Amino acid sequence: MRRTKEVMGFDPDKHFWVDERVYEHMSLVEGGGAEQERWTERFRAWREAFPAMAADWDLAWSGRLRDGWRESLPSFEAGEKLATRAAGQKAMAGFAPYAPTMIGGAADLVESTKTVFEGAGQFSRVHVGRNVPFGIREHGMGAIVNGAYAHGGIVKPYGSTFLIFSDYMRGAVRLSALMELPVLWVWTHDSVGLGEDGPTHQPIEHYTALRAIPKLWVIRPADANETSLAWRVALEREDGPVALLLSRQNIEVLDRSEVAPVEGVLRGGYVLWDAPGGDPELIMISTGAEVGPTLAAAKALAEEGRRPRVVSMPCMELFEAQDDDYRQQVLPAAVTARLAVEPGARMSWWRWVGDSGDVLGLDRFGASAPGTTVLEKLGFEPENIAARARALL
Repeated sequence: MRRTKEVMGFDPDKHFWVDERVYEHMSLVEGGGAEQERWTERFRAWREAFPAMAADWDLAWSGRLRDGWRESLPSFEAGEKLATRAAGQKAMAGFAPYAPTMIGGAADLVESTKTVFEGAGQFSRVHVGRNVPFGIREHGMGAIVNGAYAHGGIVKPYGSTFLIFSDYMRGAVRLSALMELPVLWVWTHDSVGLGEDGPTHQPIEHYTALRAIPKLWVIRPADANETSLAWRVALEREDGPVALLLSRQNIEVLDRSEVAPVEGVLRGGYVLWDAPGGDPELIMISTGAEVGPTLAAAKALAEEGRRPRVVSMPCMELFEAQDDDYRQQVLPAAVTARLAVEPGARMSWWRWVGDSGDVLGLDRFGASAPGTTVLEKLGFEPENIAARARALL
């Protein structure tokens, strides 16, 4: 024991006894304060000497990207065919220089998810790269991504894997929503259209299960241009996580000279196409790779003299956040004949189609066959979509 009146923070006019270890600890704290002051002074000098680097530092700690990143996002030509996972890779390549502290990777599937920053190196104990090899541990990946953002200085960390494996990381995803962390979850192979891997790898209930998590935005883009805008939505959100559901199969890029501008994605759902001849008598709502076949079905109905409307709704949560006037413009209450088309559990769609509507979905597991064959056999080709819609009229 030591009798002292020189211990930091105590009244120097009073003598008291302290344990020797306490005295040593207090001395270390006092020394640490001095070190903090020296570090602060060096940091202040660095900011003055390198203002551009200091601005980048501040952007990173605020979670924002460098100016100009929106303009870096790619656009794609009508008729081009590519998977939305491939479009996502191109989007990442575009904004990568504007988010120098963004890190992430995949749970051992980066070649399939295409979520890599090319030429940015691999993160390890001895190398500060941007691509994190998480290994086959989805929950661990999710926890690391959450922790990276919670630490600070990391712009939009992300984790990726097949959509089916989101089950293994649901706890971490739920926590990201609960903590309102603006992190990104990129899940590919987003439907039965992945084909030969079979029912074990084909997501069915996952769209609905993920949409059930409060504060999580789930975006399933219809083509490459919607994917580019989906990345914009994800990078702009500041109050919670965003999940991107991307396709394995190639999808034809929609011709925007014939349909509405892609900026409608920024509102979660939008009128993609109206048949000529007056107000719509039928609304057909879809997401992802099924938007194209739904549009083809609507055009076939229009040739029969019907007046369908096609709505692309990549993000229910974002659409729900719009004001009532906008939602009524897209889904007028007077039109009760409504068909939703999505190759997954139907549960989340009844709110939007109502009691008089129908949902072409899947309340069964998938099948092992080429992806196009599975989709056709399960009814997601234009002819069957048109038949289901025709029955509502």
